[in-house]
Amino acid sequence: MTRPRRRIGALLLMLAVAALLAALDRALPPDLTRYRDRAAEVVDRDGIVLRAFTAADDTWRFAARADEVAPLYRAMLLAYEDKRFSRHWGVDPLAVLRAAAQAAWHGEVVSGASTITMQVARLLEPRPRTLGAKLVEMARAVQLERRFSKDEILAIYLTLAPFGGNLEGVRAAALAWFGKEPRHLTPAEAALLVALPQSPTRLRPDHDPAAARAARAKVLDRAVAAGVLAAAEAAEAAAAPLPTGRRAFPFLAPHLAERLRTGAPAAERIATTLDAGLQETAEGLLRRLAEGLDPKAGVAALVVDNASREVLAYVGSGDYFDRRRDGMVDMVRAVRSPGSTLKPLIYGLAFDRLIVHPMTVIADVPRRFGAYAPENFGGGHSGEVTVAEALQLSLNVPAVAVLDRLGPLSFDAALRRVGVTLHFDRRIGRPTLPIALGGVGLSLEELVTLYGAFSHGGRVAPLVTAPVAATPRPGAAEGEALMGAPAVWYVARALRGAPRPPGYADPQGAGDARGIAFKTGTSYGFRDAWAVGFTDRHTIGVWVGRPDGAPCLRCVGIEAAAPLLFRLFDLLPAPDDAPVTAGGPPDGVIAGGTADLPPGLRRFADAPTVARHGVAQAAGRLRIAFPVDGSVVSLGASGGAGRLATLPLRAEGGRRPLRWLINDRPLGEGDWRRGASWQPDGTGFVDVKVLDADGNVSSATVFVAARAEDGAQ
Repeated sequence: MTRPRRRIGALLLMLAVAALLAALDRALPPDLTRYRDRAAEVVDRDGIVLRAFTAADDTWRFAARADEVAPLYRAMLLAYEDKRFSRHWGVDPLAVLRAAAQAAWHGEVVSGASTITMQVARLLEPRPRTLGAKLVEMARAVQLERRFSKDEILAIYLTLAPFGGNLEGVRAAALAWFGKEPRHLTPAEAALLVALPQSPTRLRPDHDPAAARAARAKVLDRAVAAGVLAAAEAAEAAAAPLPTGRRAFPFLAPHLAERLRTGAPAAERIATTLDAGLQETAEGLLRRLAEGLDPKAGVAALVVDNASREVLAYVGSGDYFDRRRDGMVDMVRAVRSPGSTLKPLIYGLAFDRLIVHPMTVIADVPRRFGAYAPENFGGGHSGEVTVAEALQLSLNVPAVAVLDRLGPLSFDAALRRVGVTLHFDRRIGRPTLPIALGGVGLSLEELVTLYGAFSHGGRVAPLVTAPVAATPRPGAAEGEALMGAPAVWYVARALRGAPRPPGYADPQGAGDARGIAFKTGTSYGFRDAWAVGFTDRHTIGVWVGRPDGAPCLRCVGIEAAAPLLFRLFDLLPAPDDAPVTAGGPPDGVIAGGTADLPPGLRRFADAPTVARHGVAQAAGRLRIAFPVDGSVVSLGASGGAGRLATLPLRAEGGRRPLRWLINDRPLGEGDWRRGASWQPDGTGFVDVKVLDADGNVSSATVFVAARAEDGAQ
């Protein structure tokens, strides 16, 4: 009976030890605090890091999984650090025996016996390098092996391993030393990152290149011996140059990154809809172009994919660190005066409600609306124009007249229905007629949101900056209706014909294949310059001004903001981009000229009560504004075969209808627009005349030349 009792006693002892170990495991679990304290990252639509934020201890430490690193790096790491990692239970007995034998033979420690799991235990709970600490690491290693899979243990190592300075983890190291994710490491890069944790300070390539090169070579030799790398590849990797210094971590879209992180402070990885390449290029472009503006002027821009309403680029300022320009202020969200950029929305609602039609004749003459007497931006008046021309030329009096008929309260209510609230002066507290000219507050984000209606059949929905995880409610993506499709088509067609900024092609020439429809705006006192444009695929908004609200030198929409808008469009893929109106007019569009309209829409019913001759007097003397008499006009090529681009024509003053003559020949039948165009059949002198309804004539003689760089004859 003695032997069975001994067996039972031994079994009970083993059970007691196991129970004790289990109790200790529960009572003293591994401290994962350092592993869970990781840096936050904001990434683009493809997972590329836009901006990162350090962990609570100011360390760059990103989570990294075993399947997120290059297989070659993982193979090198295991071959160098722990070749039996997949087979041992936290402590490698063979490595311990080898290290002990070498220490006894040489009288000092020659090689360590730490497994990756033991290193993880030390990284989680750093201790002085003593024999007692080593025993604790071994116990913790066994504990970790019981709790986690091999891949989970390796992920902890890949997250916490030191790489010099405040770099921890292979992702932080790969980004800082090579500017890439660890899945893209070359053999030379992988070998250096395997070696660095051995002595992160001593082996830093920017501190001691010779030591770093030797350590890298040692890893490469071990990789060849383990069959991980061919000898020729190792030799090539050993000769590769070392990084000479740490790279700065990505710092793109800083304003949006801060905004999203504030909304999700506990999130470790925040996804956005941005395109990192476009974002970087847009920031660089605006930073460079801002140097030519007022020394204290800032810039902001949004680029939106119309199909999804996703923001592709979000530039809150040209330079985040430029204190002179208040670069840290997010001007995408700042409430500013929108200048004339609300006019397309005013006209769109007026078209939708059949108050006016694009070909309705309206008088641009001095007039008062109670105590309010609006004036045009450049002074003077154009007399009778069509509503489409009034929008293209951004004439103020017609816009206020149409808003007066539409009703400021009705306009404000329409925007509220689609989710955009105008910000009024507290002393007034309600919409009034000056909102047509910018007498209201609006942000660039809100303005671009509203312009989204022109690519969605008149519907408005919020812009999207983060991928939508859940399925949205039915109809949410389409948004709320602001105006109908015919009104959208009218506005888009008119804005396609707006005068281009200096240096850009006339919309009817060959240089504007996209057919960008756009509107500019300049706020009172030259504090804000705006440009918002759209095609069928993209909508872009640009703001220029001083963030402190002071007047801004040269902050005029067409001069400061519009060129930035067109440059941003140049960054986008063009082949599939087209005008919003390219598909032809939708049902409900009334085509033709003024004579084809119903009588009630032929002339604006609320026109000023002045005599017909009074309109002409108020509008001023008829004159040709362009081309200038006696000038030389250089035109580019258009359509091949030596043809020249169209020559834009513009008249001011006089009374409608107008007639244009080129070399005493009428330009079209019933062409009574103040703006027209004519395509020369060659170079030489041209006589341009315009006649108004009262028989007044203005003429200009110019010489049409071909631009030498275009090769036109």
